[in-house]
Amino acid sequence: MNPPSLSIAAQAVLQQGCVFLDCMGDEVYARPLPVDCAASIGKHYRHVLDHFLCLREGIRTGKVDYDQRDRNPELESSVAASRRLTEDLIDQFGSLSDESLHRECAVTYSVAYGKNDLEGAPSNVAREIMFCIGHAIHHYAILKLLCSGVGVILPREFGIAPSTLKHLRGETVNRS
Repeated sequence: MNPPSLSIAAQAVLQQGCVFLDCMGDEVYARPLPVDCAASIGKHYRHVLDHFLCLREGIRTGKVDYDQRDRNPELESSVAASRRLTEDLIDQFGSLSDESLHRECAVTYSVAYGKNDLEGAPSNVAREIMFCIGHAIHHYAILKLLCSGVGVILPREFGIAPSTLKHLRGETVNRS
């Protein structure tokens, strides 16, 4: 049985994370960047992984809480640790069934700046995978900019949404 296309898409975006990790060592990955309030490239990538981890837990429990992120410092400083987790997530999201994708879940995510403005909404696993994929691509675009500033060159497609890539390919075909 083939995995659902959404599982394949999650695997593909996480595989891009492996390509990203292969482009650098721990020193560049963990170094604070002065342009970003002392955050590092590793902290940005860890943030992406945290959202997938929250979703993984939510698939298990039926409750996705994006505010309860681990923020594991090892994932901010160790390319090897981040790669191991990324590969684990690739395996786990690749093994999802159609049935699990349609499972309902409750999502919690702070979207307002007030002290007690916690937001909750009903959702399903498929929708949350879409969110995590889009969130990852958005942060990959930021990572690509940060990496270019420290001399790390990433593939052209990294951090570009699939719809944009399809649009760009269409423009190239139309110009021929």
